[in-house]
Amino acid sequence: VQLQASGGGLVQDGGSLRLSCAASGRTRSSYAMGWFRQAPGKEREFVATISWSGGSTYYADSVKGRFTISRDNAKNTVFLQMNSLKPEDTAVYYCAADRTPLGGRRWADYDYWGQGTQVTVSS
Repeated sequence: VQLQASGGGLVQDGGSLRLSCAASGRTRSSYAMGWFRQAPGKEREFVATISWSGGSTYYADSVKGRFTISRDNAKNTVFLQMNSLKPEDTAVYYCAADRTPLGGRRWADYDYWGQGTQVTVSS
């Protein structure tokens, strides 16, 4: 499975961005999908995950109520809608695929990773 993340950019404090992650390759398998982020000098951290069916989602406390993860299985794409962005959300955002139908919250749970897309929130 190959993952291509896009949609990052520069936005002001309080702004919004929508990230996309397109999957190709063995996409007929029932993969859960997740988003992680890594800021300079910090460890990669969990942001959100969505089950294969889309019926189950889970968010990090730091983004709950501001970010929404969704997926379109017909288009093999997962999205991360980010609203009310804060400077502390600045990071490289990575999408990842978990070969189990329910996604985990640890980076080690995921089997495939995209290349990352930079999100910068200015104050």
